[in-house]
This record gives sequence, C-alpha cells and structure tokens, in this order.
Amino acid sequence: MEKLQYPIGRFSEPTDYTKEIRLECIEILKNAPKEFADLIYTLTTEELNTPYRDGGWNPKQIIHHVADSHMNSIIRIKLALTEENPTIKPYDENAWITLSDSNIEVESSLKILEGVHKRYVNLIESLTEDQFKRTVYHPESKITMSVDYLVALYAWHSKHHLGHIKIVKRT
Repeated sequence: MEKLQYPIGRFSEPTDYTKEIRLECIEILKNAPKEFADLIYTLTTEELNTPYRDGGWNPKQIIHHVADSHMNSIIRIKLALTEENPTIKPYDENAWITLSDSNIEVESSLKILEGVHKRYVNLIESLTEDQFKRTVYHPESKITMSVDYLVALYAWHSKHHLGHIKIVKRT
C-alpha cells in the first residue's frame, strides 16, 4: 500500500539547498506540464477514470488536483517573497476534488499547469540566495517553510503524481 500511495517515496527535505538541487527542481518543474500531458494523452477514457489504488484518485482527478495545488504553491511563494513569514491558508484537497470542476475534461487543468509552471520557473530562476530563504508558516503542519523547501516540495509533488498516473497506465 505504501508503494502505491508514495510511488517515488515520501518527500524528503534536502539536507542542504545547493545550486545543483535548485537547478534539478527547476528542471522538474519546467518539464512537468509536458510530462503530465504526454502521459495523460496515452490513457484511454477508462484509464482516465480508474483510481491508481483503492481509495485513491483517478488520473483526471490527479491532474485537477495538481493544478489546484500548484496554483496555491506559486501564491505561497509570492507571499513569502512579499510579506514577513505570512501564515498561509491550508485547504482540504479531498474536499476540493469533489467539486464539479474536478470532473471536467483534463485539458483545462493541463493549460493551467503549463501557465503556472512557466511563471513558476521564471520566478524561481530570478531569485537571490536571500529570497530562497524567505518563509511562510503553515498552521496545520505547524512548520515554517522556506521558498527553497516549497520549490523542492512541489518538484517532488510533480513526480509523485506522475508516479500515480504511471501506476494506472501499467495496470
């Protein structure tokens, strides 16, 4: 069950945020929209609606979730860059996935991912060392997260959900 839920493993924060780690995360974020689209367009209608595990989401829901999540992510980074350790707004991703916009065709969310990731990468590539250290506070997790942490987390998040869709493709 753990391997299905976390096909690439759980998120593990880097011990140090080096230029190489940042470049690797940027590359993942840069390529993710195309990887999602390329993979999604290989799925049949049945596969698009097949959960990757019992109790899990189907690929269509995953794409909508990733679009929602990554929109929130860039907003969190912008808040970190423009405010002093702001408290971010958590959201219930399981409740969001039940809303009607998470059941429409995937193209709209693929377009969102393409646009958000283009802006995301442009923003991240422009940051200074000090800006990567700026923070937000997550009240549910009760942790302070740096921009570096958020960039690494959402690079992992992209690969994590690509892994879920690959599980459906293999079955």
